Amino acid sequence: MLAIVGGRVETISRGAVPNGTVLIDDEGQIVAVGKDVLVPESARVIDAHGQYVLPGFIDSHTHLGVFSDGEGREGADGNEMTNPLTPGVRAVDGFNPADVALRDAVQGGITAAWVTPGSGNVVGGQGATLRLFGRTMDEMILKAPSGMKSAMGENPKRVYGTDKKFPMTRMGVAKALREAFVAALNYRRHLEKDPDGDRNLDHEAMLLVVDRKIPLRTHAHRADDILTALRIGREFGVQQIIEHGTEAFKVIDELLAYGVPVSLGPGLVARVKPEVRERGFAQAGMLAARGVKISLITDHPVVPVQYLVVSAALAVREGLEEAAALQAITQNAADFCQVGERIGSLDPGKDGDVVIWTGHPFEFRSVVDKTIVAGRVVYDRQSGQEASPW
Repeated sequence: MLAIVGGRVETISRGAVPNGTVLIDDEGQIVAVGKDVLVPESARVIDAHGQYVLPGFIDSHTHLGVFSDGEGREGADGNEMTNPLTPGVRAVDGFNPADVALRDAVQGGITAAWVTPGSGNVVGGQGATLRLFGRTMDEMILKAPSGMKSAMGENPKRVYGTDKKFPMTRMGVAKALREAFVAALNYRRHLEKDPDGDRNLDHEAMLLVVDRKIPLRTHAHRADDILTALRIGREFGVQQIIEHGTEAFKVIDELLAYGVPVSLGPGLVARVKPEVRERGFAQAGMLAARGVKISLITDHPVVPVQYLVVSAALAVREGLEEAAALQAITQNAADFCQVGERIGSLDPGKDGDVVIWTGHPFEFRSVVDKTIVAGRVVYDRQSGQEASPW
């Protein structure tokens, strides 16, 4: 059993507990959080006096492990750009658990992430929510699949339009997405007539979206692309999350009307293409103030994953409430990744993914002192300990 005592515990769900205790059992689950927690004599005790104790942060949109850091073309396994519709591919099958960026994440206080295929295709494939420490991908899975990646706008236009292949316009991109849904519905009717008929992995995957088992997570920067995504989502009755949402602040009323959240960012980038001309950190506060549920993302490797906390701090500087910023990289992100019942806050019954910071994580000089994953200390700054999953 592990007891973290004396720190300022930011539970996320129930506010802060000064001089609090977090107790984690041998199975890696939180069993108690509060001021007057009885610590068993046999427990290993971590003294966190003068420090901040928070749930591990969650990056709800990354390409960790499918675009391995520092490996160039050899490590590029995130875009199966041979067909605009590839819902049957799975990020877990291209994930490299030896990606050095996973170490950066853990040392930066990020303990989980949504790992997704890229946006080269109209439907890019199935993303997974992974814990960012483990020997093999299988033991890192929190939920797979946990979302279907799709893309509007410039990316699929560029990939296929360059060779004058379908789709080369926004009209074509929208048609292709509709075709993926229609094909899945036709496949269902086929199975009803012939349950033992041939399987189709692409159609099976799209039915997960049609049946609202996983959300359609759509890459869309421009306001018109966001509205197209919402239009198609309503047409097929699917659960949606807008990814990136650079111009989401222009369509807040529509997002609220249809209850669609935004996985927002990355803001820490240059204006590398017309779609991101409005990029920045003020959008987070604008969306949250109106009631749009948001998470904040790095889109690693676009922005290195360890700078998720920097992005959140910059959003606070530009108007996002501090509590909302913490919520965006903890509980909201966990909900978007379909694991909100397991991680995202410090509550009894949740997984013991805890990070101890030397100060408030949004303070420039604060650093991670210890990272704890499922009750195990996997990084300790003071001792130089870096647990190896191998």
